[in-house]
Amino acid sequence: MSGLLTATAGTVLLAQPVSAAGGLTQVTGFGSNPGNLSMFSYVPAGLPSGAPLVVALHGCTQSAADYHAHSGWAELADAYGFAVVYPQTGPANNALSCFTWFDPADSTRGRGEAESVAQMVADARTRYGSDADRVFVTGLSAGGGMTANLLAAYPDVFAGGSVASGLPAQCATSQAGASRCQSGSVNLTPAQWGDKVRAQYPGYPGPWPRVAIWQGTSDYTVQPVNATELRDQWTDVHGISPTPSSTVALPGNTTLTDYDDASGRPAVQLYQIGGMGHGLAVDPGTGDQQCGSTAAYFLDSICSSRHTARFWGLDVDAGPGEGGEKLPAPSGLAAGATSDTSVALSWSPVEGATAYRVHRDGTPAGAPAGTSFTDTGLLPGTSYTYSVAALAADGTTGQMSPPLTVTTTGHTPSCTTADNYTHVAEGRAHTSGGLTYANGSDENMGLYNVFVTHTLKQTSPGHYVIADSGC
Repeated sequence: MSGLLTATAGTVLLAQPVSAAGGLTQVTGFGSNPGNLSMFSYVPAGLPSGAPLVVALHGCTQSAADYHAHSGWAELADAYGFAVVYPQTGPANNALSCFTWFDPADSTRGRGEAESVAQMVADARTRYGSDADRVFVTGLSAGGGMTANLLAAYPDVFAGGSVASGLPAQCATSQAGASRCQSGSVNLTPAQWGDKVRAQYPGYPGPWPRVAIWQGTSDYTVQPVNATELRDQWTDVHGISPTPSSTVALPGNTTLTDYDDASGRPAVQLYQIGGMGHGLAVDPGTGDQQCGSTAAYFLDSICSSRHTARFWGLDVDAGPGEGGEKLPAPSGLAAGATSDTSVALSWSPVEGATAYRVHRDGTPAGAPAGTSFTDTGLLPGTSYTYSVAALAADGTTGQMSPPLTVTTTGHTPSCTTADNYTHVAEGRAHTSGGLTYANGSDENMGLYNVFVTHTLKQTSPGHYVIADSGC
């Protein structure tokens, strides 16, 4: 795939999509689809409600059908019981059918291709009854770069990710910058890489997705240093050391390095495949360590999809807890101190619980070990609905508590009129690609200079909207 990660209109398309594999179904009408993507899905027969969901993004010159046919995710869906969604881009977006991982208009929260993928997840959760706590995303090459961006932009949607021959989140914000990323010419500290993730969803309290990184040591399209940069980025985001917790040898000349969190559970895994070039590692066969089939950029080495699925816990029955039943719902969920941007919650303990999972408006907001949690980074004067479930020792999520709706205290809006340069300098806006965007709302304010003037209204801390017509 040399030179294919950033191709733009006018480049010759090198490969045509193959025919759809058996069982692959196109889904239409899944949302407003601002990124102009197609949605395909594979759902094993008889899949019950509450099963996990995997989102799998193809590489350049590939299609959803290619990834379905060769990556191994379809056979793992049958074996372990989960649905797969395959987003598909095409030459209308990029001449080589690459996901546009290097353009903030497509790779950030609420925008373009990234938002289209988030809409596919929301549709699949409704359509297939997928478990909101067990949604995962994986991708190859440009799809791997987009995977890292999705994990950064939507950590409240994805519980884990896997980046194969890909790039760190927000490594590039332009096509010129993309080439530097691929060549490994971006030299940042772990904290700087981590800041690129944290900036995508300011105030997000966690938990952060668990991330697997796959890289061939002979990859000359995406240089192997990108894998260590991904390692640095996500260990920093998790607040853990980049020093390995353990290193083991696996089949296919593969070295696995684990980076554990405080509980001793791997939060980041780095798989380095000696001698492998650019592609997704597969291992055709029927053995319990095998999956996938070889094709262009599907390389015979080790079944990366199966190891990733096990890292995410997809091989474990996550339905009933110990004794065949889920832990009961916590009782006594109540709100304590509430401010403009935070809500303090507490509840009664559940016997047998090792931790708890707090949901805000139906999506995970935190996983405290005790019976209290403070949700931060909220909007003033806004209502949020919370529920809590207990987690068993095996990680099973118990029954959800009755919902509790809490409204944050208000915020008095203020307005400031200034040129775009001053808005950025004083922290009300930011720049990207020579344009200026209001912080929080990301509304386009035009060129970054002293000749364009706008009035910005602060509707909540750190959130601004254009209010030229009056405050």
